[in-house]
Amino acid sequence: MLKNSEIIATVAVKDIDAARRFYAEVLGLEALPEQMGEVIQFRSGNTKLIVYRSQYAGTNQATGANFAVDDVDATVAALAAKGVRFEHYDIPGAQRVGDVHVMGEFHTAWFKDPDGNILSIVPR
Repeated sequence: MLKNSEIIATVAVKDIDAARRFYAEVLGLEALPEQMGEVIQFRSGNTKLIVYRSQYAGTNQATGANFAVDDVDATVAALAAKGVRFEHYDIPGAQRVGDVHVMGEFHTAWFKDPDGNILSIVPR
Protein backbone atom coordinates (compact mmCIF):
# COMPACT_ATOMS: atom_id res chain seq x y z
CA MET A 1 0.00 0.00 0.00
CA LEU A 2 2.77 2.51 0.86
CA LYS A 3 5.64 1.04 -1.14
CA ASN A 4 5.56 3.86 -3.72
CA SER A 5 5.12 6.65 -1.18
CA GLU A 6 7.88 9.04 -0.22
CA ILE A 7 8.92 9.12 3.43
CA ILE A 8 9.31 12.53 5.02
CA ALA A 9 11.53 12.82 8.09
CA THR A 10 10.23 14.93 10.97
CA VAL A 11 12.40 16.52 13.67
CA ALA A 12 11.18 18.28 16.81
CA VAL A 13 13.04 21.41 17.96
CA LYS A 14 12.70 23.84 20.87
CA ASP A 15 13.93 26.99 19.11
CA ILE A 16 12.47 27.27 15.62
CA ASP A 17 14.70 30.24 14.68
CA ALA A 18 17.90 28.42 15.70
CA ALA A 19 16.69 25.38 13.77
CA ARG A 20 16.00 27.49 10.67
CA ARG A 21 19.54 28.88 10.80
CA PHE A 22 21.13 25.45 11.39
CA TYR A 23 19.23 23.53 8.72
CA ALA A 24 19.40 26.32 6.12
CA GLU A 25 22.76 27.97 6.73
CA VAL A 26 24.88 25.15 8.15
CA LEU A 27 23.37 22.14 6.36
CA GLY A 28 22.38 24.12 3.26
CA LEU A 29 18.78 22.90 3.01
CA GLU A 30 16.21 25.03 1.18
CA ALA A 31 13.34 26.27 3.36
CA LEU A 32 10.11 25.89 1.42
CA PRO A 33 7.73 28.84 1.33
CA GLU A 34 4.79 26.91 2.81
CA GLN A 35 5.22 27.70 6.50
CA MET A 36 2.59 26.71 9.03
CA GLY A 37 3.11 28.55 12.31
CA GLU A 38 6.01 26.92 14.09
CA VAL A 39 6.64 24.36 11.35
CA ILE A 40 9.28 24.65 8.63
CA GLN A 41 9.56 22.38 5.63
CA PHE A 42 12.99 22.01 4.04
CA ARG A 43 13.84 20.47 0.69
CA SER A 44 16.67 17.95 0.67
CA GLY A 45 17.18 16.44 -2.77
CA ASN A 46 13.80 15.02 -3.84
CA THR A 47 12.61 14.72 -0.25
CA LYS A 48 11.44 16.95 2.56
CA LEU A 49 12.36 17.41 6.19
CA ILE A 50 9.71 18.82 8.49
CA VAL A 51 11.01 20.72 11.53
CA TYR A 52 8.50 21.75 14.17
CA ARG A 53 8.55 23.24 17.65
CA SER A 54 7.88 20.80 20.47
CA GLN A 55 8.55 20.54 24.18
CA TYR A 56 9.88 17.03 23.49
CA ALA A 57 12.68 18.21 21.19
CA GLY A 58 15.98 16.38 21.51
CA THR A 59 14.61 13.52 23.59
CA ASN A 60 15.07 10.82 20.94
CA GLN A 61 18.25 8.89 21.75
CA ALA A 62 18.43 7.34 18.28
CA THR A 63 19.06 8.69 14.79
CA GLY A 64 16.15 10.87 13.69
CA ALA A 65 17.11 11.43 10.05
CA ASN A 66 19.78 10.28 7.60
CA PHE A 67 21.19 12.38 4.77
CA ALA A 68 22.25 10.18 1.84
CA VAL A 69 25.25 11.66 0.02
CA ASP A 70 27.65 10.66 -2.73
CA ASP A 71 30.78 11.15 -0.61
CA VAL A 72 30.43 10.74 3.17
CA ASP A 73 34.03 11.73 3.92
CA ALA A 74 33.88 14.94 1.86
CA THR A 75 30.50 15.89 3.33
CA VAL A 76 31.77 15.33 6.87
CA ALA A 77 34.82 17.51 6.14
CA ALA A 78 32.63 20.28 4.70
CA LEU A 79 30.26 20.22 7.68
CA ALA A 80 33.15 20.15 10.15
CA ALA A 81 34.54 23.26 8.44
CA LYS A 82 31.19 24.95 9.22
CA GLY A 83 31.54 24.06 12.88
CA VAL A 84 29.48 20.87 13.05
CA ARG A 85 30.75 18.58 15.81
CA PHE A 86 30.43 14.87 15.19
CA GLU A 87 29.40 12.15 17.60
CA HIS A 88 31.63 9.12 18.20
CA TYR A 89 30.12 5.76 19.08
CA ASP A 90 31.63 2.41 20.02
CA ILE A 91 30.17 0.09 17.41
CA PRO A 92 31.33 -3.53 17.21
CA GLY A 93 33.12 -4.15 13.92
CA ALA A 94 33.51 -0.45 13.12
CA GLN A 95 36.69 1.57 12.98
CA ARG A 96 36.70 5.31 13.31
CA VAL A 97 38.72 7.37 10.87
CA GLY A 98 38.49 10.90 12.19
CA ASP A 99 34.77 11.54 12.58
CA VAL A 100 33.70 8.80 10.16
CA HIS A 101 32.73 5.33 11.31
CA VAL A 102 33.94 2.76 8.79
CA MET A 103 32.40 -0.69 8.49
CA GLY A 104 33.98 -2.22 5.41
CA GLU A 105 32.81 -0.17 2.43
CA PHE A 106 30.11 1.55 4.50
CA HIS A 107 31.09 4.97 5.89
CA THR A 108 28.79 6.95 8.18
CA ALA A 109 28.94 9.82 10.65
CA TRP A 110 26.55 11.20 13.25
CA PHE A 111 26.03 14.75 14.48
CA LYS A 112 23.42 16.67 16.45
CA ASP A 113 21.33 19.70 15.64
CA PRO A 114 21.11 22.57 18.18
CA ASP A 115 18.41 20.70 20.14
CA GLY A 116 20.37 17.45 20.37
CA ASN A 117 18.51 15.56 17.63
CA ILE A 118 20.81 12.89 16.22
CA LEU A 119 21.30 13.11 12.44
CA SER A 120 23.63 11.12 10.21
CA ILE A 121 25.43 11.14 6.90
CA VAL A 122 25.19 7.87 4.99
CA PRO A 123 26.22 6.81 1.47
CA ARG A 124 23.69 7.11 -1.32
